Amino acid sequence: MAVQKKRYKAVIDQQTYTIIGTQSTQHMDMVTQLVNDQLQELYALAPQMEKEQAAILMAVNAISDQLIKQEEILVLKQQLAELKKTAIRATELENRLKRIEAIEQEAKAVLEKNGQKDTTIHNHLEAQQILNEERKRTIKEKTAHT
Repeated sequence: MAVQKKRYKAVIDQQTYTIIGTQSTQHMDMVTQLVNDQLQELYALAPQMEKEQAAILMAVNAISDQLIKQEEILVLKQQLAELKKTAIRATELENRLKRIEAIEQEAKAVLEKNGQKDTTIHNHLEAQQILNEERKRTIKEKTAHT
């Protein structure tokens, strides 16, 4: 769906211009006000300045500001991409930690079931080893009964 273009009458430096665009009236009012304010500043700094010179200076300033903003946007986009990568990595690490905690809890339950409640699990490798030994024992018991 195409965006509807609107006609806007702007009075800039006491001259009326018809501007065609897609921006809201409020946006164009602000733009017009800023242009008029900046022109008044230029005329105050250099009263002998002609309208054409003032317009060219404003255009140069506007393009300079635009380039600065575009550079800032690029930097922010790069930072956002890095933050997204960091967030993904943090989520992955959080999920790993949850799996490790689950293994450790399961190993503690096995120790408790086997009457070894006071045994300390120092790391997730020990916890996994306890679970592996329990599974081996369970398999041996099942094969012994058949």
